[in-house]
Amino acid sequence: MYKLFLKIATRYLFKNKLYSFINIFGLAIGIASFVLIMLYVNYENSYDKFKGSENVYRTYMDYLEGGDTFAPGDAMTYNLSGPTLKKEFPEVLDYVRFYYFEKMTFKVGDRILEEPLGSLADPSYFNIFSYPLLKGNKETVLAEPYSIVLSKSFAKKLFGNENPIQKTISAYRAGTEAVLTVTGIMEDVPKTAHYRNSFLISYETEKTWTDWGPRAHELNWNMNNYYTYLKLAPNTNTDLLRQKIIDSDIEEDEEERHNIEPIEAIHLYSNKPYEVSVNGSATRIKFLSAIAFIILILSWLNYVNLSATKSMERAKETGIRKVAGAQKSQLIIQSLMESTLLNFIAIGFAVLLVLILLPTYNAITSKELSLTFSNIIDFLPYFAFILLGMLLAGLYPAVLLSRYSPAKALKGKVRASAEGLNIRKGLITTQFLATIILLIGTIVVTKQINFLESKPIGANVNQIIALKGSVVTSKADSLVVNDFQVLKEELKTLSFVKNTAIAQTYPGDSFDNLSSTRGIELPDGTRKDEKIFYSYHAQPDYFDLVDIEFLAGGTFLPSSDWEGNQVVVNETFLKTMGISSPEDILNKTISFWGNNDWRVSGVIKDYYHFGLKSPVLPMVIRYQREVSNVLVKLDPSVTSTAGFTPAINQIKAKWKQVFPQSTFNYIFLDQKFEAQYKEDKAFGTAFQIFTFLAIIIASMGLFGLTSYTVVQRKKEIGIRKVNGATIAQVLTLLNKDFVKWVGLAFVIALPISWYAMNKWLEGFAYKTTLSWWVFALAGIVALFIALLTVSWQSFQAAIANPVESLRDE
Repeated sequence: MYKLFLKIATRYLFKNKLYSFINIFGLAIGIASFVLIMLYVNYENSYDKFKGSENVYRTYMDYLEGGDTFAPGDAMTYNLSGPTLKKEFPEVLDYVRFYYFEKMTFKVGDRILEEPLGSLADPSYFNIFSYPLLKGNKETVLAEPYSIVLSKSFAKKLFGNENPIQKTISAYRAGTEAVLTVTGIMEDVPKTAHYRNSFLISYETEKTWTDWGPRAHELNWNMNNYYTYLKLAPNTNTDLLRQKIIDSDIEEDEEERHNIEPIEAIHLYSNKPYEVSVNGSATRIKFLSAIAFIILILSWLNYVNLSATKSMERAKETGIRKVAGAQKSQLIIQSLMESTLLNFIAIGFAVLLVLILLPTYNAITSKELSLTFSNIIDFLPYFAFILLGMLLAGLYPAVLLSRYSPAKALKGKVRASAEGLNIRKGLITTQFLATIILLIGTIVVTKQINFLESKPIGANVNQIIALKGSVVTSKADSLVVNDFQVLKEELKTLSFVKNTAIAQTYPGDSFDNLSSTRGIELPDGTRKDEKIFYSYHAQPDYFDLVDIEFLAGGTFLPSSDWEGNQVVVNETFLKTMGISSPEDILNKTISFWGNNDWRVSGVIKDYYHFGLKSPVLPMVIRYQREVSNVLVKLDPSVTSTAGFTPAINQIKAKWKQVFPQSTFNYIFLDQKFEAQYKEDKAFGTAFQIFTFLAIIIASMGLFGLTSYTVVQRKKEIGIRKVNGATIAQVLTLLNKDFVKWVGLAFVIALPISWYAMNKWLEGFAYKTTLSWWVFALAGIVALFIALLTVSWQSFQAAIANPVESLRDE
């Protein structure tokens, strides 16, 4: 029997090619879109999942904002935080501290190379993070000073296929050499870890690294430069522990407190200053998940609507089957068999689409997503959802078909019931409701990204490169600084170099190169202990190089008697300190870091150091000769003709001339700044693509429904035309219902989309407005799409010869 059902189902699908194509193609697009989006969602949700990760928490700082209100502060804590929390709270079984190195320079033989992402770490690392240790004893590899554990890929880069255990390498930090012994090799940390390390140096090494100062290694509450992770006892009541830690005031400072958060939540839910890596966005994930389910449900609604409408056409077939003795259950099984066959064909095409589109999708999202066995296991709940949806989508048309009276069916008197028509109208309205919401979302996301990219940031980062190489030398710091001054002058001799400067950071850089402080005091005694101020150093020509405007005063004066204690502050600094006029602070001294003689030489206009996603921070820029980044402003007229490669090669030659023992790398500041919006732009692109696909699915369903409606009303149209109806009147007759449905969908979509996009925009410190025209444009586009889809077939019906439709009467 089932073999016969399958044969009949196959014949039916091949006989009704347009109907089959619309359903299969619509379902395939819906399922493929769902799979692609959920691959990304699962990837983002998989961060920091390892054996025991549910018991690993990070401790961070909350800072008093005013009154009794605390706000999440730094992701970093003190070197005393971990030991104290373990001592005070029995729920804390162990801790590990990291001192993060954005990069470090290593030398093996004559080879010099840089490696990013490394840390000082406590020996407890491998007891808390269950990443495999391939060689070495996890209890001892980080126990002794000058021990280093390498990742598998970094070890291969350093030593090739040789066994690196007990070999030595030289590491350079701030010009100081340390000879390290390789004690272990670990598996590469997964890319789905928010804290990734290519190497780990034993924490004990800090105590002997003399350039840190004689007391830098001592346990204290003075320098919060450490990331601290805690291993909690299983089944700990974390809410209770969090409150106990907050109430304990272990650091004995009323204006700050410790807090904890699960490591599994950091990537999506934590976005604090000094995060070790760029965070994802839970809001973005929720929006993408909603889009995935909307598109999938749209494709099912298409199937239900078309199948229910098509069932009218099969009324006589059903009547004959019932007269021949077919049971109601058999008719339902037959219909479900057709639905199952169609859906499985669609799934096959969907998988093919996913495999074809995955490389392009990876390029858009900057991820390395793939359909692997582990991914398929993760997808099992979704597959169950898809199968359930397939069953429910096929069940309604099947039940509807089995309910037709055989007598009416054989007399051709089966008509769509009011209830059935209302359901189909509701389905079309729901499809356009989802389409309009997605259209509004696409317009708002695109508008916000354009706003971020087009709004002036208060600085000019175009045609500027930062030279970030590492110098291996035994010279004293003062001599190294002089060498960099020599490099600056050498670079100025190049015809395409407009200017050079040295600065610790630049617009678009991360928090890593900023310092922070609280408790800045003015000469009149005004003091802000609860506010965090951020600071970096620069040299006098920095402000001119990046075109930062001065509101009062000017840049540092190198020949001044107080040369080393000059600072420049920004507008937000003045507002924070309650200063109304920039001139009021000029040449006044402020105190912080134990120095009472920081003299203000100028006030700059606010610029967006972190782009428009973050608020402008109160900033203090200090004059120092210390070297961090050499910034080079290129002449656009020169570089635009020959490209940047010849210019970079000449800059590199000058660098190597001054620093023969060094690495050389660079970054364009405008590219670095744009990278801040990379995830948002990818989200915008994905939103646009999947909205387009949703429109295709909705349009295909409307096209199929219109085709059937025109066939059903063919004779009515012929009669109207014989009685004098014009083409315009026939078009109005066929189109007016669809216009009403789109209008109803638009009214319902307005509050939903307004609320959803407001929630998304809350993630930006500076945002575009939700203008009325955004909603109007989405409604007009949706109406245009509906009319375009319907009108072609309506027009064909309107111009048809009425004799053809009335011939049988």
